[in-house]
Amino acid sequence: MKILFFSAKPYDKQFFDVHNRPHGFEIEYLETHLGPHIVNAVDGQEAVCVFVNDKVNAEVIAVLAEKGVKVIALRCAGFNNVDLEAARLHGIRVCRVPEYSPEAVAEHTVAMLLTLIRKTHKAYNRVREQNFSLNGLLGFNLHGKTIGVVGTGKIGGAFCRIMKGFGCKVIAYDLYPNNELQQAGIEYKPLEEVLRSSDVISLHCPLNPATHYLINENTLAAMKPGVTLINTSRGGLINTAHAIEALKSKHLANLAIDVYEQEEKLFFKDLSESIIEDDTIQRLMSFPNVLVTAHQAFFTEEALTEIAQVTLQNIDRILHGQEPEQAAAVLA
Repeated sequence: MKILFFSAKPYDKQFFDVHNRPHGFEIEYLETHLGPHIVNAVDGQEAVCVFVNDKVNAEVIAVLAEKGVKVIALRCAGFNNVDLEAARLHGIRVCRVPEYSPEAVAEHTVAMLLTLIRKTHKAYNRVREQNFSLNGLLGFNLHGKTIGVVGTGKIGGAFCRIMKGFGCKVIAYDLYPNNELQQAGIEYKPLEEVLRSSDVISLHCPLNPATHYLINENTLAAMKPGVTLINTSRGGLINTAHAIEALKSKHLANLAIDVYEQEEKLFFKDLSESIIEDDTIQRLMSFPNVLVTAHQAFFTEEALTEIAQVTLQNIDRILHGQEPEQAAAVLA
């Protein structure tokens, strides 16, 4: 059986080749993202494997169905880039990796937070230039601060527990409160109160019509002046233009993002010799109190191992007429 990978990078090949040995799939890797421009590259494969920035819309799915594709496998948890109704209409099964090392993303969130508030990235560059001055590097303690967490699934829950370990007061908003987190001292409150009361707000909710632009001029205005905002979930949760205005007014003191609403044109590519035409990301990166990483939070050995194993298991079971072991892995 054959699988065609899109948006494949060297590390994908490294991990999937190792974990494909028990399955024996014939795998072909394409670096380009999936979209109408390249869908006709599919030729005899029973499955395609896609990532967060692949465009799996109705037009693409119709062509995949014509070419005999039976499975669309996402090697990620998010699926807002796939038209699930079109997949159902054409009888194509869709699966994902519902969770993979949530600690990887949670720990990266903490790394971004600490980097921003203690300015370690600036200190690193300064010392390399033999500048040992502390001027401009003043930070603040996390201990005793109120941390607001929006979304307490596996990743948000892991982040909550880490923040409790720092001695923070952790408050959270989720449509479905987690009893174990409540027993660990996490207080669930309405979203408005989380926004109003928190010194740091971290986003860990999925992107859907209800959460698109969850962070906008109104919700930003409702936040405490001098708040720090972190997003390691989905770029579309934040209206970037509104965040820029909040940064300019200094209402938003710090912003860390590992995701960006227009990231498919930028992330996972080496553009160091290119002129970036996205004025919004350029403006964001011009702020000294903004930290951007390029969708890196998931990128650990443990997470990539689990992604490869679960993705291949999902494909194997579906193509053999079985359901994936995790019910949440099946989308259509």
